[in-house]
Amino acid sequence: MLYLRSGIFYIGYIGSGILASFLACVIGPFLPLNRRLKFFSLWPRFANWFLYQTCKVELVIEGEENLPEEPCVIVSNHQGQWETFSMQYLFYPLCTLLKKELLLIPLWGWAMSLLKPIAINRSKPKEAILQTLNEGSERLASGLYVLLFPEGTRVEAGGVGNYARSSFELAKRNNVKVLPVCHNSGDCWPAHKFKKYPGVIKLTIGNPLEVRDSKESAKNIQVWTENTLKRN
Repeated sequence: MLYLRSGIFYIGYIGSGILASFLACVIGPFLPLNRRLKFFSLWPRFANWFLYQTCKVELVIEGEENLPEEPCVIVSNHQGQWETFSMQYLFYPLCTLLKKELLLIPLWGWAMSLLKPIAINRSKPKEAILQTLNEGSERLASGLYVLLFPEGTRVEAGGVGNYARSSFELAKRNNVKVLPVCHNSGDCWPAHKFKKYPGVIKLTIGNPLEVRDSKESAKNIQVWTENTLKRN
């Protein structure tokens, strides 16, 4: 049944994604960025609804009251594909960081490029950090949340990688807060796996943090994420 449910999910997930990307490419250029972000967030919302209907994966959010109204840097652990699209509608208006080559994917990549992501070349880490700081500052100044995954890569469910300091340096330079986010999406949607497991994805939003020392803040939020995962 897990294979059957997962297969049905992927048919709807991929099919609706292609349709949504096509519509986004056609309609998106005529919308201002904020309207574009709102319109494009309809598909991630549908995908999560469909994930529940087919695979019985439920989303529970804790700490929504901690989300500040002003722009901030959102730092989240990274376990798989779920968070890369779900946070597009959970945190609005949002700018994400992604690999530059993803924008070359027909339709989907073209649609993503309309959302003004920070598209980096991961083979050039020094340039990527400078680009993140520069473009991230521009996005914050324009009123957007900026979502970063400080682990830099996907980590298996239950584990937490080392948090890089660049996300926290971005917040410090722009005098904005860091909003820590923790989730266990890998328990239900393991990275690079076909099967989806029924259960609850719990997303916890922590208290916003002022950054005085980026290295210390990175370590503190990493520890908070580890402890939150154990509690969940």
